[in-house]
Amino acid sequence: MKKTRFFAFLLTLSMLAAVLLPGSALAAEETFAVKARNALLVDADYGEVLFEQNAHDKAYPASITKVMTALLVLEAVNSKLVDLDAVVTVPEAAMEGLAADGSTQNIDPGEQMSVRNLLYCLMVASANEAANILAIYVSGSVSAFVEQMNQRAQELGCTGTHFTNPHGLHNDDHYTTAYDIYLMVQEALKDPLFQTIAGTKTYEVPATNLHDARKMTNTNRLISRAEYLYEPCTGVKTGSTGEAGLCLVSSATKDGRTLIAVVLGASSVKLENGNTELQQFTESKRLLEHGFNDFSRKAILNTATLIREVPVTLSNEASTVVVHPAENMERYLPNGVDPADFRQLVQLDAESVEAPVEKGQVMGSITISYEGEDLGTVDLVALNDVERSEFLYRQQQIKEFFGRTEVRIGAAALGALLLIVLLRSTVFRPQRRYGRSSGSRSSGYRGRRRK
Repeated sequence: MKKTRFFAFLLTLSMLAAVLLPGSALAAEETFAVKARNALLVDADYGEVLFEQNAHDKAYPASITKVMTALLVLEAVNSKLVDLDAVVTVPEAAMEGLAADGSTQNIDPGEQMSVRNLLYCLMVASANEAANILAIYVSGSVSAFVEQMNQRAQELGCTGTHFTNPHGLHNDDHYTTAYDIYLMVQEALKDPLFQTIAGTKTYEVPATNLHDARKMTNTNRLISRAEYLYEPCTGVKTGSTGEAGLCLVSSATKDGRTLIAVVLGASSVKLENGNTELQQFTESKRLLEHGFNDFSRKAILNTATLIREVPVTLSNEASTVVVHPAENMERYLPNGVDPADFRQLVQLDAESVEAPVEKGQVMGSITISYEGEDLGTVDLVALNDVERSEFLYRQQQIKEFFGRTEVRIGAAALGALLLIVLLRSTVFRPQRRYGRSSGSRSSGYRGRRRK
């Protein structure tokens, strides 16, 4: 019982501390918004969404589509289905469906170029024909490759994506979401070669059988142009069409953290000085800085926190057991947010538990939410062992046995049977009769008849 009182004291102390200790007031945060139709910011190391703006709404990806194209080509390379340095002869079919004013490196039918250099043309210069060439080389046809694109998107958990081509030229049935783009980029960035290509500032493709050497600069100006340069940026891909607007998915690493930002449907704005501002770059930079500067990792739950006492039966040792979080919970949160303002939802598996209880036994869960958003759920486990009383256990077994319906029915039937037997042996017992019966024959002296 001393152990129980000690745990109860700790629990009370923990609750009092939560109530009485002063906590910082929730800082008034300036509402942050991105000048674009859709936006998303995710901490890549933990997969935690830091900011979203219409992130699950349908959007056109334009050339960001090429992230998926590059991912499938590199997966074929890693599976030994395609040789990275194999020389590809460009088929005539690769020129079909391309726009005359689309991004290109003027790769011609019959030209010979390695898979590696085609990937650089695809990602650095955003050449549309490179997408078709690689698609045909990997899958035999553009249509077969597109089928693989859609299948892979489903495997990655992309629920709002449908592709019709490998380059991103507009088609009403070619769409995605900001969140789905994040899922594709997150997977692609696992490949070291993708990281290298997507973060390459400039590249030169050696001369081919039909062209002199090609020098290209990355279309992502966060890594290639001084007016938009953002040092922490490590990639990834631009895109633009009239319907999609100006788009950019970017990654950046700073102070040991990596963020992925998606900006879709941005615009170009004419400034007072006569220059034009491309807001897919300025807004992406601002979004990334928001993540690096305005968020910090905070402890939300600690395993040492005592959450609740749960009644225990069948024990003489303790009448309750204390539960606590099975693991620590941390999240990146705005700097002004105080974890004390979070809502805790405790769900116990049962209102009470029977002994024995083992230390670490799962007793329920606790969910932490803030402003209607669930931040995470953790199991609640027993803080200590509680042994069972064998006497109380046997007593309960006997009580439960006689409390069963079938036992009660059987006992009632047995009682009724005994009652019938008793009645038959007492009330309805046959009586013995004495004397001569009317039909019996008499014997003995009759006397002499008188004459």
